[in-house]
Amino acid sequence: MTTATQNLLPGTDLALEALPKVSLHDHLDGGLRPATIVELAAEIGYELPAGATDAESLGEWFATQANSGSLVQYLTTFDVTIAVMQTRDALVRVAREFVEDLAADGVVWGEIRWAPEQHLQQGLSLDEAVEAVQQGLDEGVEAARGAGTSLRVGQLVSAMRHADRGLEIAQLALRHRDTGTVGFDIAGAEAGFPPSRMRDAFELLADEFFPVTIHAGEADGIESIRGALRDGHALRLGHGVRLLEDITLVDEGEMTRASLGRIAEWVKDRGIALETSPSSNLQTGAIAAWGDAMEDHPLDLFTQLGFRVTVNTDNRLMSATTLSRELRLVAETFDYDLDDILALQLNAAQAAFLPVEDREALMDTIIAGFEEHA
Repeated sequence: MTTATQNLLPGTDLALEALPKVSLHDHLDGGLRPATIVELAAEIGYELPAGATDAESLGEWFATQANSGSLVQYLTTFDVTIAVMQTRDALVRVAREFVEDLAADGVVWGEIRWAPEQHLQQGLSLDEAVEAVQQGLDEGVEAARGAGTSLRVGQLVSAMRHADRGLEIAQLALRHRDTGTVGFDIAGAEAGFPPSRMRDAFELLADEFFPVTIHAGEADGIESIRGALRDGHALRLGHGVRLLEDITLVDEGEMTRASLGRIAEWVKDRGIALETSPSSNLQTGAIAAWGDAMEDHPLDLFTQLGFRVTVNTDNRLMSATTLSRELRLVAETFDYDLDDILALQLNAAQAAFLPVEDREALMDTIIAGFEEHA
């Protein structure tokens, strides 16, 4: 979703959109343009929510519905986006526009996650769905480069936690690993659907040395994170904010000491990235145990303790946001400067599902871009 409003780094006239950025946690079905939904819905005769028949009112509806404090309620908004993403042409268009919007936001590497199994209602096969999205991504990259913007993207193929198709979707991801798919994820309702339900899928992926990120520590607690690491062999944690449950803070006069449990220590010591999504984490109640405002988000504490923290959008449509906006909100809340924003981007580049040489080149690109605006 594009925006004409620039997000300035607090205390400066620097637009964050101008800085090279990395997006690791961004859902395809959560990043449609409202105008596109209106047009696609009209083409298939899909009835939009009452009162949300134009792009502006529909965008407002998504933001209002998503701001529920519950992941389960938040996920109901996807009924609308998924409904209009059931044909090849629709998937190509949505994917193409998604990349165009990333380019407009200054993203130079983007990983785009989605669940192909949710897009088969009009007869597409799993492979056809993946191929359609890849075509759209390729077209978006080509269009961006034609406009003078260079970026790369990759698919993260997700399996829905409740659907028991994990092995099938893992095999799908592996079939497309050389044509644009860079990793595997599981998504959907977290509580009650642990990674152990898909252990066979994760064992296959481990055998094939294929990268995995898992939604964990968002709508469920530390045991969910344990399962992501142990059963899912996760290299990154989708959100992961409830890792704070494994950290004890003790006030010692003017100082506060942090004591890390074994899981938190493991995540920190091995540089397992936390894919935080500040606005979304507030909307879904992921940090409700600690508060309901941005200053209550644990990402700054994680940063101070040395965790590999990244900032992401999760769902740009539902949170009415961009990566630049999320970084502005974080900078405003925690008094971050340009060096802090750079550190977050280097964290994300280091955690990208890319070969090490490509990650190093990506970090060089980011550093050069930030130096240009320093």
